[in-house]
Amino acid sequence: METTQNLNEGRLADAWAELQAHADQGIPLQADAYRLAFADPEFLLRRETRGIRFQLEMLKPDLEQTMRGIHNTIVVFGSARFSAPEDAQRELEHAQRGGNEQAIRKAQTALRNAAYYDHARSFARHVAQYSQRCKPADQLFICTGGGPGIMEAANRGAHDVGAPTVGLNIALPHEQQANPFVSPELSFKFHYFALRKMHFLMRAKALLAFPGGFGTLDELFEVLTLVQCGKAKPLPIFLFGSAYWSRLINFQVLVEEGTISEQDLKLFHLIDDPMQAWEGIRTFYQLPEA
Repeated sequence: METTQNLNEGRLADAWAELQAHADQGIPLQADAYRLAFADPEFLLRRETRGIRFQLEMLKPDLEQTMRGIHNTIVVFGSARFSAPEDAQRELEHAQRGGNEQAIRKAQTALRNAAYYDHARSFARHVAQYSQRCKPADQLFICTGGGPGIMEAANRGAHDVGAPTVGLNIALPHEQQANPFVSPELSFKFHYFALRKMHFLMRAKALLAFPGGFGTLDELFEVLTLVQCGKAKPLPIFLFGSAYWSRLINFQVLVEEGTISEQDLKLFHLIDDPMQAWEGIRTFYQLPEA
């Protein structure tokens, strides 16, 4: 005798097959009201069903990662605009051939910032290599926003050694696509920034923020705020590139003006070597040496 679960699965499969048959055979459904609710795009995209869409964006990545054994992640943030060194070098050579001074200066900056790409890649590679020697429950997986730049570099580092790597991509007006180094089965696309940021933290055991723009700042300060307010568990937070972050934000001013406490400055660490981040993570969780 079939279990209730098997019966339910069968009925859902039959219902979906019926809907698909209508599409394949060009048979129009009699009316919108006749469509199955879960297979009715117009219904699911109504303002009144926004809560359902929230639930779906919460559930789909969570269930899939759990099924694939992704329980602990190290999240890497950073600019989507930083290129791999070889790409930045080609851009500089192209600009130099064109002789446009503005283009040359821009390409020189890109080549300088390409060093961050290499650092993100090497950090992720090290984490993945370490994790491959751990029991499944203790493994750490690299998780990024799934886009280009620093995100690509971190996914690429894990991919270099054959490790699964997570990408939490976002639908944007300029049609951002997941970078090619995200594991296809762990490449998720979000509509809601809030749900995406929630997923960054759900499995995060550490955060490494490279130089970036508005998006990086948004993600970084959300995490800092949640930890500061006790809404998230304490975790190692590293800001890579002390010269960049010190120029961008004078954190001491916040203390001097009384908007944060001196203790809040201990929520994060400025670093200039990827291994400083790894050693900080290892110390925080008392992980054995590789």
